[in-house]
Amino acid sequence: MPEQIQHFISHLPAFIGNLLLAACALVTGLLIKGALALYLRKSPQAPPEHYSMIRSIMRRLGRPVNYFLPILVLNMVIPLMTLGSEEQRLLSKIVEVSLIVSFGYILIGAVKVFEDYIMHAYDLRKSDNLRERKIRTQLQFLRKLSISVIVILVVCAVLLSFDNLRKIGTGLLTGVGVGGIIVGFAAQRSLGNFLAGLQIAFTQPIRIDDVLVVEGEWGRVEEITLTYVVVGIWDQRKLILPINYFIEKPFQNWTRTGSAILGTVFLYLDYAAPIEALRAEFSRLVEDHPLWDKRVKVLQITNTTEQTMEVRLLVSASNSGRAFDLRCDLREKMIAFIKEKYPESLPRTRASIEKEPE
Repeated sequence: MPEQIQHFISHLPAFIGNLLLAACALVTGLLIKGALALYLRKSPQAPPEHYSMIRSIMRRLGRPVNYFLPILVLNMVIPLMTLGSEEQRLLSKIVEVSLIVSFGYILIGAVKVFEDYIMHAYDLRKSDNLRERKIRTQLQFLRKLSISVIVILVVCAVLLSFDNLRKIGTGLLTGVGVGGIIVGFAAQRSLGNFLAGLQIAFTQPIRIDDVLVVEGEWGRVEEITLTYVVVGIWDQRKLILPINYFIEKPFQNWTRTGSAILGTVFLYLDYAAPIEALRAEFSRLVEDHPLWDKRVKVLQITNTTEQTMEVRLLVSASNSGRAFDLRCDLREKMIAFIKEKYPESLPRTRASIEKEPE
């Protein structure tokens, strides 16, 4: 068959024959990819709202394979083309570099397919998602590291495929020692950030979706990169901090070992307030509240001043968001109860007026 193709092409002008072969190679590669995609689409799949490995493969690897297969077929038909030695060497080199780059693109897609599977297997939507957040944090770091390594290896493979670039690289390594020292000093901070990112990924002082109080702001960890961390503040602002901040400076992590948390409500009342009646109403409100996780409910007098006493309501919830809503609701209903039933218990200023003797 190759002899017949070569015989047919030999009777055509060289340019047209080469162009025809190249077009056939590219179309053949696309047809092979189309056949694979058709086969995968006909395979049983989960509903669109659920995770599907096949859907992930098609989404992540579809475009890389679109590039790789036609170039691979073109590489196979180059010997059939009517080319001079210089032209054939140039075309082979272009195809070789294209194959390296497109194969690297496929490897990056494969990393993302693996990431999709892990993200499905460890879903953050669970109420107690400590293990999932650990895995997600490590996954995010490993994905960025893997893609960086793949890109570096692809660039190295492309450069090493050229003899002249290998010589230039050797000359640069031996001839610019001073420049190398300067770059080394400049890269110390980047290397420190990288090592800090590696430490955070595996010791995990913070994880994806952790609740933090940092720089006086309350928010959740949305992204951890090799150089910085993005914290989503409760009012939709984004706080971006260098990765080594979380190694060098103190911060609060409210979900370090679990998402459950205690919340407090402070009431400042007159000394005449009936504590037992307040305790009974507080207990009734908490028992009927859907946000309470049934662990802690305590009403205590925790402090006194010249004019008021400090009453603390201590409750528990399954996570910080539910605790905040529970505290606000209790505060509102307890104040309404006091205003309606015991208005004399609200803070007031007393004065003693004595009549002077005549």
